[in-house]
Amino acid sequence: MHTPDNGEREPVDASAGFEKTDVRVGGVTVFIVSMAIFVAVVAIVAWGLGKAMNAHMASVDPKLNKWSKTVDVRELGNMPSSTDLQNKMGELTRNFPSPSVQNDDGLQDVADLHAREDLLLDNYTWANADHTKVRIPIEQAMQLLAQRGLPVAPAVEHAKPMAGDGAPHVTAPQTNGFARTAYEQGQK
Repeated sequence: MHTPDNGEREPVDASAGFEKTDVRVGGVTVFIVSMAIFVAVVAIVAWGLGKAMNAHMASVDPKLNKWSKTVDVRELGNMPSSTDLQNKMGELTRNFPSPSVQNDDGLQDVADLHAREDLLLDNYTWANADHTKVRIPIEQAMQLLAQRGLPVAPAVEHAKPMAGDGAPHVTAPQTNGFARTAYEQGQK
């Protein structure tokens, strides 16, 4: 548009301070007005759809039962140390029967299990209901075992190995088979 067909360039008129052929103000105005109308129409349609969906959901929702009830807890006040009010608050907040969905990936359950195991391994406890057997701490049990040794089984006669058989090669494990989880290590 700036170059004539004969190959010569038109002289540029710089008196206005800008190039007059770049943008048409009418086109920009039509675009802005049409965009505003489009946004307004979409907002009205979205509002109408929202109202229609809410009305449909309200008509389909089941009636309130013992698991879904509306409770005004403002009547409880600031919860003085009354056990009746605390029990009432506990009943109001306990909506679902157990087991409930875990929200901590079960890491706290594993930590609790290891804590219970540590209590059994590090303390004296009764091993049966008759109180005739006692569990001793694992460290003391290892010391007693080191002092007394393991009972030795009687020797068993072995047949001669067959051709190609060799003595079995057994390697000791590198750990005792117990390791704390990363969650438990982060708590200490």
